[in-house]
Amino acid sequence: MGGSTAHRTRGVWKMAEHVPTRDEAFALLRQYNENEALVKHALAVEAVMRFCARKRGQDAEQWGVIGLVHDLDYEQFPDQHCHKSAQILREQGWPEAYVRAVMSHGWRICTDVEPTTDLEKTLYAMDELTGLVAATALVRPSRSVLDMTPKSVKKKWKEKSFAAGVNREVIEKGAAMLGADLNQLIEDAIAGMREAAPEIGLEGDVTAQQL
Repeated sequence: MGGSTAHRTRGVWKMAEHVPTRDEAFALLRQYNENEALVKHALAVEAVMRFCARKRGQDAEQWGVIGLVHDLDYEQFPDQHCHKSAQILREQGWPEAYVRAVMSHGWRICTDVEPTTDLEKTLYAMDELTGLVAATALVRPSRSVLDMTPKSVKKKWKEKSFAAGVNREVIEKGAAMLGADLNQLIEDAIAGMREAAPEIGLEGDVTAQQL
């Protein structure tokens, strides 16, 4: 449960740090974003972050909530990307670790906050990779991630004109930070996105004839 609770330490009452809930994060996302494509992207990153957290034995709720709000400011404040999100989250009383993680996904693009934790490194890599996976799914006969393999994504990876807005260098840097093989990273992205396929519009029709 979210909310703040008081506890006593050496005779001094202190407020425990507020832990944002998924409902709070989604409400905040909707408050600042009307573009359905951006909302679907946020849901995709959330799903992948949750999958990766479980795989690593980490806090899936924390990872997912951060994934959900990582682009909180992008629709309304693109010129202040990450920085405006940090301001909004701090005003909402979110923990600094959450704020830092959101800032870190813009490292060397719009912030100087370098990803240092597994959570931050994963967000840094998966933010861009989910975009490539989604774009690849939408040009498949099934328009689905449910029948997708890493091979399909790797094929499109080599076509620099395809999903040209996806920064492949960032994905490679993220993989290197995590000490992960690119194929494994793609597998994890697909697996996570499958769990949210209906919500992100990538359930498609897996009975469609494949090329």
